[in-house]
Amino acid sequence: MTLLDHAPDPAAASTTHVVRALQPLVRAEARAEAPAAGLDPADLEQSVWVRLLERAAAGPPDDAARWVRDTVRAEARRGRRTARRERPYAGTEPAAGPADCPERAALGAAERLALRSALSRLPGRCPRVLEALLAPGDLTYREIAGELGMSQGSLGPIRSRCLGCLRRMLAAEVVAPSVRGWGA
Repeated sequence: MTLLDHAPDPAAASTTHVVRALQPLVRAEARAEAPAAGLDPADLEQSVWVRLLERAAAGPPDDAARWVRDTVRAEARRGRRTARRERPYAGTEPAAGPADCPERAALGAAERLALRSALSRLPGRCPRVLEALLAPGDLTYREIAGELGMSQGSLGPIRSRCLGCLRRMLAAEVVAPSVRGWGA
């Protein structure tokens, strides 16, 4: 005799009767297993009910009490494995935000390409000076001046002139957005 034999109509043991019959056992087993697994008992209980509903087409288990114990333990093991793989956000690592989206990455790459293209069209020593300033190594003025064979004191004024030239070049290439109602 099983728990489900106490249903009013054992031949048509509906989901309601199964739930009523198994609820105290599921709750007790979930409360017993949850602390060792580091889970909330209500969450563990809910996952057991989900497993029962997944097998609803097969009908209620033959030995419902054994099925409940086995399922609760399996779900507790699954919860422990998940807890070992997951780690809480500590706040020390940057959270992914709108700046990390693929569209922004593509736009940033296009902007860098346009900047590099504009740098190559600058006159004189400007391309080399600005390339050195934009180098990923974060070189000091002394290192850049040594690399380019110029005095450290002249690097600042040359940089300023090159940036002004680049600014004028890009302003002529970029069309300003028109205000609504103005322009064509």
